Amino acid sequence: MRKLIIVGTLLITGFTSCLKEPVDDGPGPGAGAVSYVYNWPAIADSTENSLISGWYNQSGNYFNKNNSSDQTFNYWPNAHALDLLVDAYLRTGDVAIKARMDKLLDGAQVKNGNTIINHFYDDMEWMTLACLRAYEATSDARYKTAATTLWEDIKGGWDETFGGGIYWNKDRQNKNTPANAPASIIASRFYQLDHKGDDLAWAKKIYQWQKDNLVDPTTGLVWDGLDASGTNKAWKFTYNQGVFIGAAVELYKLTGDNTYLSDALRTANNSLGSEFTTNNIFKDEGGGDGGLFKGILVRYLMLLITDGSISSTDQAKFANSLLLNAQTMWLQGTTRPQVIFNTSWTSTATTTDLTTQLSGSMLIEAVARLKELELID
Repeated sequence: MRKLIIVGTLLITGFTSCLKEPVDDGPGPGAGAVSYVYNWPAIADSTENSLISGWYNQSGNYFNKNNSSDQTFNYWPNAHALDLLVDAYLRTGDVAIKARMDKLLDGAQVKNGNTIINHFYDDMEWMTLACLRAYEATSDARYKTAATTLWEDIKGGWDETFGGGIYWNKDRQNKNTPANAPASIIASRFYQLDHKGDDLAWAKKIYQWQKDNLVDPTTGLVWDGLDASGTNKAWKFTYNQGVFIGAAVELYKLTGDNTYLSDALRTANNSLGSEFTTNNIFKDEGGGDGGLFKGILVRYLMLLITDGSISSTDQAKFANSLLLNAQTMWLQGTTRPQVIFNTSWTSTATTTDLTTQLSGSMLIEAVARLKELELID
C-alpha cells in the first residue's frame, strides 16, 4: 500500500463540521488521488457530529432507524451506538458525550418497554458489552448494574440442546454465533472486573461450544448458526468472525493459553481473504442488520491489535488493513460534508440506515485510535 503525501489540514468548524479538503479529491488511494490529508481525530469528530445531527432522536433520546424519515427504535443498533459513544468519550474525554450516553441508556429502556431486558439474547449481549465498556470508561455504577441484570438473563438462554450453547432468542429454536461468542466475551470481562470463578467457567464453556460447533477447524471461518437441521454453512458474515476473535482474545488475556491466540489469528487472517473482501476492502453486506456487520469485525480486529500480544508483523498487517479500508471509505464511500457512509465502502449514498452509519463510524474511531497509538502513519 503506497503512502499518500500529506499536504494541508482538516479543520472542524462547529457542530455541523465541514472538512477542508485538498484540491485533488480523487477516487481513492491507489486510484488517482495523489495526495490527501487524513486527520483522523478531526474526521472522527466530524463523523460523531453527523451521527448526532442526522440520526439522533432528541425527544426520545435514541437513534432513529435511518437519516431519512424512519424514526423506528431498534434495540441492537442503539446498543452499538452506545458502544460508539464510549469510543468517542475515551478519545476526547468530553463530558457532553458522557451525558449523551446516559440519556441513550435511559431512552433505550423507555423505548424497549421500560426495561433493559429483551426477547433476543444476542441483542441483550450487544447492550451488555456496551454497558461494560461504559462502566470501565466512566466508573458510573448504573452501567454495571444494567450489564449485571442483562447477564443474569442471558445465562438463562443456555441448555443442553445441540450439546449446549445459548439460543438466539427466547423462542428457543436455534443457536448461533451472535448469541454465543459475545456471551463468552461478556463472561471474560465480568471475570476481569469481579474475579468470580463462575464467570471464567462460563467464558470457557461458551467458547468451547462455539468452537466445536460453528468454527471451521482448518480455516478459522466462523459460521452463523445451527438448528435441528444442522450447521448453516451458507451464511458467512463478517461480524461472526469478529466476535469469535474477540472471545478468543479475552480468554487469552485471562489464561495465557496460546491456543486461544492461535484461534484468533487463524480467524482474523481468514477474515482478510476473498471470502470477506474485494480488493482488500470489506464487502458490502447490505443495509438493515447487515449494515452493522463489518463494523463489529473492525472492533474486534482492533482488540486483537491492541490486546492480543501479537507479533509486530501481524499487528502491522491488521492495522494497515483497517487503514486502507478507512482511507478508501473516506474518499470513495462517504458523502460529505454531512458525512454519510454507504453499505459499500467504495460508493456513496445520501440516505443510510443507522446500522450502516455506525459501521463506518466504528472504522473511523478505530483508525483514530491506531493513529493515537502510533500504529499507523
